[in-house]
Amino acid sequence: MSVRDADERRGQSTVVARVGEIAPGRSKKFLLHWGTSEVEAFVVNHEGTLHAYINRCCHVPMTMDWIDNQFFTEDGRYIQCATHGAWYEPDSGECVAGPPVGQCLTRVPLKIRDGEVYAESPDPSGGG
Repeated sequence: MSVRDADERRGQSTVVARVGEIAPGRSKKFLLHWGTSEVEAFVVNHEGTLHAYINRCCHVPMTMDWIDNQFFTEDGRYIQCATHGAWYEPDSGECVAGPPVGQCLTRVPLKIRDGEVYAESPDPSGGG
């Protein structure tokens, strides 16, 4: 892929859901162009607000859902990495318990247009 193609992809949006499709306490995974590659990401509905992140733990770069599409702790308060048990705040992506305390998941910007939820590629440098 050329630099020009990567620059064009950076501005692309991906439809990840319809408005109202993801109920509170639920999540949905999707693929997203990030930099020059395609990565797995997820969107969660936490208390009626949607938040999206790259599906990669800050401690060890592994996907976070042990069971497909299950990201919340049992009580629904935190996003949990099933591998090492790290807990992240759903609204900020900041780790509050576990090995990467203080680090943040990479946020995926969301936009709503015409009844659809779009994910936009985050900065390829990985800033959250």
